[in-house]
Amino acid sequence: MSVLILQDMFEEKRSILEPAGALALAGAEAYCKYYGLKDKTVVAITSGANMNFDRLRLVAELADVGRQQEAVLATFIPEEKGSLTQFCEPVGPMNITEFKYRYNVNRKKALVLYSVGLHTANELKDMIERMESCNLQTIDLSDNDLAKDHLRHLMGGRSNVENEILCRFIFPERPGALLKFLDAFSPRWDISLFHCRAQGDTEASVLVAIQVPDSEVGEFLGRANYLGYKYELEMNNDALRLLMR
Repeated sequence: MSVLILQDMFEEKRSILEPAGALALAGAEAYCKYYGLKDKTVVAITSGANMNFDRLRLVAELADVGRQQEAVLATFIPEEKGSLTQFCEPVGPMNITEFKYRYNVNRKKALVLYSVGLHTANELKDMIERMESCNLQTIDLSDNDLAKDHLRHLMGGRSNVENEILCRFIFPERPGALLKFLDAFSPRWDISLFHCRAQGDTEASVLVAIQVPDSEVGEFLGRANYLGYKYELEMNNDALRLLMR
């Protein structure tokens, strides 16, 4: 509730509150509603000092979920060539705003954690039914605070994958951008890591790992150039050696 109050205050007054200040305002609204008060002056003591940009990012994410503007979902897909394309097709017109996948050499199924943007309850229900009809077990985590606050940011990490090329691609923020990318590379090569988070801008930075043998690197680069998305190879990035080796 307090997260939605934070968003309302910013949109209506362009004022930024801290959670405690939003709680006071939420209490005042509940008080007025409980006693049926109208056209009365009610004072709530608010504050905003205990707020920073990191918390604002979290507030924005939770507010989207709270207003059902974004749903957090998990889907099990077969750990085989072409499975990411198979996943995308039943998503249909829903806009994917976050997508996380990491190949696991020891499992036959992989778990994809992702979010979909603006939707109605019926649209979300229909999409989940389409996923299930394609034998893609899907779980709605939109009401799971642990998944929203923490687990959605923890997928990935070290994996013993051979011939792995790590790249950052810049995706245009529009429906179908992910499917266009998959058509360029899958099922020609296995995608072993995928992390995307839309930022509400015109572009999104996407981290991808693809298993490409040395003899096929030239073909991979040709397809990457033909795709038309800006990209950068990251195999020599110091952070990669520190966190993922």
